[in-house]
Amino acid sequence: MAEIAREAMEYDVVIVGAGPAGLSAAIRLKQLDADLNVVVLEKGSEVGAHILSGAVLDPVGLNTLIPDWKEKGAPLNVPVKEDNFYMLGEAGQIRIPNMFMPPLMNNHGNYIVSMGNVCRWMAEQAEEMGVEIFPGMACSELVYGENGEVKGVVAGEFGKNADGTQGPNYEPGMELHGKYVFLGEGVRGSLSKQVIAKYDLAAKSDVQKYGLGMKEIWEIDPEKHREGTVTHTMGWPLDSNAGGGSFIYHLENNQVYVGFVVHLNYKNPHVFPYMEFQRFKHHPQVAELLKGGKRVAYGARAISEGGYQSMPQLEFPGGALLGCAAGMVNVPRIKGNHNAMLSGIAAAEAAVEAIKADRSGDLLDGYDKAVRNGEIGKDLKKVRNVKPLWSKYGLLASLGIGGLDMWMNTLGIGVLGTLSHGKSDAEATEEARKHKEIAYPKPDGKLSFDRLTNVAFSFTNHEESQPAHLQLTDPSVPVDINLPKYAGPSARYCPAGVYEFVGEGDDKKFQINFQNCVHCKTCDIKDPSQNITWTVPQGGDGPNYPNM
Repeated sequence: MAEIAREAMEYDVVIVGAGPAGLSAAIRLKQLDADLNVVVLEKGSEVGAHILSGAVLDPVGLNTLIPDWKEKGAPLNVPVKEDNFYMLGEAGQIRIPNMFMPPLMNNHGNYIVSMGNVCRWMAEQAEEMGVEIFPGMACSELVYGENGEVKGVVAGEFGKNADGTQGPNYEPGMELHGKYVFLGEGVRGSLSKQVIAKYDLAAKSDVQKYGLGMKEIWEIDPEKHREGTVTHTMGWPLDSNAGGGSFIYHLENNQVYVGFVVHLNYKNPHVFPYMEFQRFKHHPQVAELLKGGKRVAYGARAISEGGYQSMPQLEFPGGALLGCAAGMVNVPRIKGNHNAMLSGIAAAEAAVEAIKADRSGDLLDGYDKAVRNGEIGKDLKKVRNVKPLWSKYGLLASLGIGGLDMWMNTLGIGVLGTLSHGKSDAEATEEARKHKEIAYPKPDGKLSFDRLTNVAFSFTNHEESQPAHLQLTDPSVPVDINLPKYAGPSARYCPAGVYEFVGEGDDKKFQINFQNCVHCKTCDIKDPSQNITWTVPQGGDGPNYPNM
């Protein structure tokens, strides 16, 4: 196949992903040197279109980056007024008193936000400073320099036929070269995954762990709305099937965020995370809140949960991993946006220093150390054992021993050292014959909904004539191995109904409805045979989240 000729554009720093990490890096670069040429490439149709987060935002990152954010109109309008923690049973709940919670779990001083809207606002600040931001530009390939360093990316390739050949309106895209390239793609980014493998960045770190977060926005009866209230639950309906829990955040305009997280290290391949979420809304406490209301949006995405011990090396020749591309979520706090911002700031500071010294394409030494020894490292180190305790010994042990460990770490005493996560989430999946099937109630169309109905509320769109961006290493594996051995788990773990088995007997086929994909990356993580690779579709395709 002939090599594609592409034009190249030169920048000082190329940033992949207009999330909180990438935008913070862009802003900090321009704050430190207004003459730098900085470009941010975003695969969503607009900034914020692919941003999905809880989100209760700890403003520490924003305070560091833009101390006068309030005067500049940042959309942080709902301070947290009340924090609730509940353990749910099928018919009731027990409140866990706040006094038992380590201080780091307190949400005082935090804000209930739409991270999509926060990113839209950050993009405006960046553009005012001269940062170039190109939405609808998916970065499909890395470009390497003569010494094997990352020197840029290919962005904006459009118009391929379904078989991968060039269609009549084919656009080859551009090469964007930088002295340094920052990857802020979020969880399990396709280019980040390649870089981690190529430079063996995870050689000294534990396996990365993940959860699947699903979220709906509801407009509820004003009588039931409590602006600024934050509620987290654990227990029912997951019980012993999987780890995880819920969040309910009351934001402005009589809206609530209703979310559910399922840890992806579950053993039973019959677990159906999306249906666990739908079942959760029928708990009496939740059903009463939502009754008479209406769902206005839906979305899903994976969450990195490995924490401190699972972060790979953050520097690679020619660039750096930012935020969730490296896994900087504090699992007990369910927060990663503040750390994403702080990582973008640290990477920018390292790059400016290097560029001033006339360097390019080398290791940004000092960035990794700044993350591990700074605020991010301190935040993650205190909670590093909660997730492995939960994975190995269950929810109650995690609450008891994990809570005690967080208290001790807050006081600077590390009794347990650093526990290991063990298996990857794919390896944790056991054969179907070892487990019972789970009967899930049928959605009622009022509180709970089938997947395809809900996907319509993610406003997802993909050009159907392009190649599927979900690629199988071996097309025979789903039917020949995953179906008989694991009961075809992709038909359940995907929160958008992308995968299904159609036909009977010898005519059984594996169908990929890539048009439904909300870019959550769960398939790339949980497939027990590790046979599915998530890549970017053409730019602008995917969900179009309004206020997620």
